[in-house]
Amino acid sequence: MCWSATADLVAGAAITSVGAACVIRTRRAGDLPLAALPLLLGAHQLVEAQVWHVGGGTGAATMAWAVIAMPVLAVWVPLGVWCAASRRAGRRATVFVAVGALTAAFLAHGLATRPVRAEIRGHTMAYVIGLPRAELLVAGYLIATVGALLFSADRRLAALGVLAGAGAVVCLLLWRLEFVSTWCALAAVCSVVLYGWVSRRPAPRLALPPISRRP
Repeated sequence: MCWSATADLVAGAAITSVGAACVIRTRRAGDLPLAALPLLLGAHQLVEAQVWHVGGGTGAATMAWAVIAMPVLAVWVPLGVWCAASRRAGRRATVFVAVGALTAAFLAHGLATRPVRAEIRGHTMAYVIGLPRAELLVAGYLIATVGALLFSADRRLAALGVLAGAGAVVCLLLWRLEFVSTWCALAAVCSVVLYGWVSRRPAPRLALPPISRRP
């Protein structure tokens, strides 16, 4: 979330541009889901700009924001880590994919059966959803997303997990105080970190055909 429609538009355009650069620089097919994550985050900010524009409420933009923020990201992040991981590290990442899928299923059910309402509160946008067992869902969400990054065998992704976890705490505190929404700033920083990760990933090794020898 950002603190106004204009801020969301600017942040969304900038993050989407970083995402496009990440995808262009990707040299491994397995890295594409994580490389494309800034594209999703940028689109998320652009959707929220529309939520600001219509004054919140329960419209299509509000629902689209909630779907991306909750079930989609709960699966996208751990699945991206799993796709980019080596075979050995991939087995460990499977646990986070499973937690993310289970959490996303409950979140999707909640969004499908309960109204989602956006409320403008000063320089913050609050999304009101009456989800049952919200604490368990938040725990599952954090385990699936931040946990998958923290326990990645890639040190840059692990550093991204530390950044995402710490940044989320700061953004949440500012949001709960209704001071200002700063999620878009965190999304921008994480996107730049992902660009650095993509840029430093080694190219895949090409398997050479065996050399035939004449007797």
